[in-house]
Amino acid sequence: MNVNADFSQRAVVHAADIPWVASPMAGVDRRMLDRIGDEVARATSIVRYAPGSAFSPHVHTGGEEFLVLDGVFQDEHGDFPVGTYVRNPPTSSHRPSSAEGATILVKLWQFDPEDRTAVTVSTHDTTATPDPARAGVAVVPLYRDTREDVRIEHWSPGARIDLEGHGGAEILVLGGGFRENGETFAEMSWLRLPPDMALAAVAGPEGARVWIKTGHLARPPRAPVTGA
Repeated sequence: MNVNADFSQRAVVHAADIPWVASPMAGVDRRMLDRIGDEVARATSIVRYAPGSAFSPHVHTGGEEFLVLDGVFQDEHGDFPVGTYVRNPPTSSHRPSSAEGATILVKLWQFDPEDRTAVTVSTHDTTATPDPARAGVAVVPLYRDTREDVRIEHWSPGARIDLEGHGGAEILVLGGGFRENGETFAEMSWLRLPPDMALAAVAGPEGARVWIKTGHLARPPRAPVTGA
């Protein structure tokens, strides 16, 4: 299965406007943003857990990264309320569930295979710091290494957001909105830009709060290699 699988092109999904698709596990639905592969896939999705639902225990052969968008996500390691950012590196395992229901942004099979760094950040406990290089932008850092930079950014109303040489950029609107390339992005809208395409956005009248990742598309993405 391929969904927005040409990473040389700009890709957009207004996720709030597309239907949920059932996963193999009862009570777990998803909205696919991009995907290369079938059930084992390099994938970016918004996933919704109904109250009381659970996924089977599994190992993250290719790693898992997620941000809790609503509710409380859980596994045997603890509870992850809305606003929690987690990186489960390759070889980690868990049994995800949600007693009260939850919605998460999740990215699978997008780690360096040698990465073993586990990360958990409560974004509600972290104050956004103004970016001295960009007027109208404040940043909550989530994770950074030589391959990628992940953060939440707060854009002031009407702020002009320009970004070049980013190595690929991915943005999900968490609140407010912006305009880019003549298109309006509201809450749960997702934008992906290839490395050679600059971002030129303008925050809306309420500003915008966005999850953003850059640098990770500098190398062409590949489908998971399994059974090796």
